[in-house]
Amino acid sequence: MRASPWLPVLLILALGAYLLPASRGGQQAAPPPASSAESNRSQSPSRSLPGSLPEDSQALFKQARPATVRIESLDLVTQEGGIGTGFFISEDGQLLTAYHVVSTGTLFQVTTLSGRSYRAQVVGFDEQADVALLQVQGKGPFPVLNLVTRAPRVGETVLGIGNSGGDFLQPRRGQLLNLNVEAGRADFPQGTLEMNAPLAPGDSGGPVVDGNGQAIGVISYIRVDDSGLTRRSYAVPVVEGNRLITALRAGEKRDVGVAGLIFDLVHSGRTDPPGAVVTRVARGSPAAKAGLRGSRLDENGNLRQLGDIIVGVNGQSTPDADAVIRALRQAGVGKRVTLQYIRDGEAAQVEVTLVARATVPDLRK
Repeated sequence: MRASPWLPVLLILALGAYLLPASRGGQQAAPPPASSAESNRSQSPSRSLPGSLPEDSQALFKQARPATVRIESLDLVTQEGGIGTGFFISEDGQLLTAYHVVSTGTLFQVTTLSGRSYRAQVVGFDEQADVALLQVQGKGPFPVLNLVTRAPRVGETVLGIGNSGGDFLQPRRGQLLNLNVEAGRADFPQGTLEMNAPLAPGDSGGPVVDGNGQAIGVISYIRVDDSGLTRRSYAVPVVEGNRLITALRAGEKRDVGVAGLIFDLVHSGRTDPPGAVVTRVARGSPAAKAGLRGSRLDENGNLRQLGDIIVGVNGQSTPDADAVIRALRQAGVGKRVTLQYIRDGEAAQVEVTLVARATVPDLRK
């Protein structure tokens, strides 16, 4: 999972899919696949069932667990990787996971409850929704989790399954608290399911199952309050035959548009005039080619001068980093936008053509 202005929780702490800059309050991406160090210490698959679940949840877990898998993702260039979760939605080996689990990887291995391992490849994804579809390279039939065909009900007991904390496909039980929840920041999925299930890094991409044994969501991120005691978990809703699932099965790959700007979340929104402070510009990106600048550091790594401050996109005021990210995502890949910025107290503007995030290697780290 990722943590958004709240903490990233599930996915790939070292992969960086929905790995966001330090949280601004407590939101985190559903923990991404765990870091490579955690991947190296992953334990042998355990098929034992937990004894702490109520009898009805035990039966539900036993039914849903065989269709759930551990996903190991590796970037062959950086040799960094992580562990996440996924689940089969077709007998021929199609499985869903969170996009941030696989977004920075080039090699993927799927391990089933039986202990068998398969190579897999990404055949479709939606970066903004944080969902990806993988195809396992192996013969089926594979056990399947059916996707729900009705809207979930607030208050119902739900069961997540994941691989956090060195576990192998273990349950995380809770209640569904809210529907259609906004993430609070532009680079996290919107319209999610909110739960109180105790999710953590490594669970990202796993299923959230209702009392009928159907998948209602894909685990994405968590939120932690300022006390660090209250945690909420979030999943992207999935419904059989909806627009998202139809597009993924058709092999569509929907990326978001970026200029190549990495923002300073500490100073963004606190300048005068308020704007998004650029801490770094990705190498080879449209922003780099346009001459935009990041912050300058001294020989000890201390901040010496703030970078360019983006105060507007296409004439629309952008008082903080979230506003800039939202404006660029709304514009989309291939669109030409005008960035208004302040440098050394002087106003200026520049035009850039947005590119897909996955095409900028510096943003994949």
